[in-house]
Amino acid sequence: MIDPFGRHISYLRVSVTDRCDFRCVYCMAEDMTFLPKSEVLTLEELDRLCTAFIEKGVRKLRLTGGEPLVRRDVMTLIRSLGRHLDTGALEELTLTSNGSQLGRFADELVDAGVKRINVSVDTLDEGKFADITRWGRLPQVLDGIAAAKDAGLQIKINTVALRGVNDEEVFDLIEWTGREGFDLTFIETMPLGEVDVARVDRYLPLSLLKAQIGQRYEMIESDHRTGGPARYVNLAETGQRLGFITPLTHNFCESCNRVRVTCTGMLYMCLGQDDSADLRAALRADEDNSALNAAIDEAIGRKPKGHDFVIDRRTKAPSVSRHMSVTGG
Repeated sequence: MIDPFGRHISYLRVSVTDRCDFRCVYCMAEDMTFLPKSEVLTLEELDRLCTAFIEKGVRKLRLTGGEPLVRRDVMTLIRSLGRHLDTGALEELTLTSNGSQLGRFADELVDAGVKRINVSVDTLDEGKFADITRWGRLPQVLDGIAAAKDAGLQIKINTVALRGVNDEEVFDLIEWTGREGFDLTFIETMPLGEVDVARVDRYLPLSLLKAQIGQRYEMIESDHRTGGPARYVNLAETGQRLGFITPLTHNFCESCNRVRVTCTGMLYMCLGQDDSADLRAALRADEDNSALNAAIDEAIGRKPKGHDFVIDRRTKAPSVSRHMSVTGG
């Protein structure tokens, strides 16, 4: 699949559910209204959809949510998708998680062929963690991460940089992930969906964070890539790898190789645009995937050059109305 700007689309992120057992303040409102189950793709439909993309050249597949591991019987889907790893059609099957369910599923994920996962941890302070996630408990997440490490999973910690919340924990997070052997990626808050806090008040440009880190560590630019939007440096003193995802201060659109599919089958060619294609209707139109393949091809032909993310300091309105949990993390 090649978009209008010559970029090969080889990375698919698929949300298997919009539901989550946390209510992170920058991601969703506390009183979320989730989709009725009838609108969500079945596990069989998700498998068929992912397989169609793999046959079109997707080499990396990431399952997201909400929290993907709260989807009932989700391991059935993950084990089934693992067959594409066995044939070599798929290079990597990965997962983004909040960590709450890793204690239950870490060993099964490894058995299914998952080698690497991303886990969201924005603070190591138990009280702040409860404030940010509303419903989450830090000890449960840390236990889940430990279980994932023991199972042999490579772990990357994702931290959303929040001014006045975790900006004083930068070095604590670096030291913790360094001791544990985890990669760490900092992310600028993204203006998606109406939430209960003003993102303007919490927005922290990663250029400032990077300068702060540079006062203590020598940062060496790295050409390491995982297929996602992060740009990496190595810390000379520790050899540790740090990533930075900067959709606002320095977008990463020129090399975008990604598309996203929601749990309802809506294909978004860009996280920061509302243009989409209804793949659920195409999935259910026939059983030979002809309508599905045609819908995918047409949509890839509309992939935009870049996103329109901006923190609106005047209205404080989100750039995109849908929540991150709807699109998939």
